[in-house]
Amino acid sequence: MTFRTDTAKIKRWREERHWSQEHLAELSGIGLRTLQRIERGQQASLETLKALANAYQVDVAALAVDPRIEAAEMVQTRNAKARSGVRLSFGIHAVSWLLGMAVFAAISLNAGAFIMKAPMLWWTVGLIGHAVTVAIVELVARYQEGV
Repeated sequence: MTFRTDTAKIKRWREERHWSQEHLAELSGIGLRTLQRIERGQQASLETLKALANAYQVDVAALAVDPRIEAAEMVQTRNAKARSGVRLSFGIHAVSWLLGMAVFAAISLNAGAFIMKAPMLWWTVGLIGHAVTVAIVELVARYQEGV
């Protein structure tokens, strides 16, 4: 059986108990430097995990990363990046739309007639389409995250 050590949990549990690294190392029978390396993110051997589990009085599996939680976190991270990218692109599009509308309005005012109606309309349709895309991305991301 292969375990991927939840190094953050080992450190968090030690700190919650107000134990020093020296105390946990002594209690579990592992070296202080080994514990320090684990708390910095290095993986632990099964024997070391067993010793730490014994010190915490838990099953060894409690010190391993739950693959379901890890997968959910990966989906959440990926979705957050996608959402921020889509939001940024929409923001850029909206700002350029505002500037374009101002230019089109100035051209129409200068010409004395509303000659830029068609470009204004179609650019607005494009912006609305972009807004729908943002909404779909948000809904899909929330669905995947189970919100």
